[in-house]
Amino acid sequence: MKKAIEMMQKIQIAIGGLFLCIFLLTVVFQMLSRYIGIAATWTEDVSMYSFIWAVFMGAGAMVYEKRHFAFTSISDMLKDGPAKKILSIVISLIMLYFAILMAYYGFLVTKQFWNYTWVNIPSFKRGPTWLCLPLCGITSAIYLVFQIIDDIGNLTKGGNK
Repeated sequence: MKKAIEMMQKIQIAIGGLFLCIFLLTVVFQMLSRYIGIAATWTEDVSMYSFIWAVFMGAGAMVYEKRHFAFTSISDMLKDGPAKKILSIVISLIMLYFAILMAYYGFLVTKQFWNYTWVNIPSFKRGPTWLCLPLCGITSAIYLVFQIIDDIGNLTKGGNK
């Protein structure tokens, strides 16, 4: 199971990296086209939506590594032991709640905007653009459930991992 989740995270990072590259290329192309005096209005939509995908794919992937959302002020005060592990479980449960909400409302937003078109490229639909919301919510929820199970296992075994 862990290998499947790690593979899912790697794929998510690759997708985020791809969209970040698309974002950077379109921004550079937009700057060059403005400098030359060529109208390339499509670059606004492509750069905006590719940045959205890059951010949400990166956010989901970093949840797996416990690097995206970090509430460390209380955790830093605790010594390694059961209290720190219980705090980690509570924080993961709170984050899981928000990940489920993101998946649910992300589906609703995606469904609502499915047939809307891009402003500068009317032949493109906005629905697929917003699939990153439920996808990020679902993958974050999977990562968090895995972390909670791992933390509970370590807590019951007395481990401080």
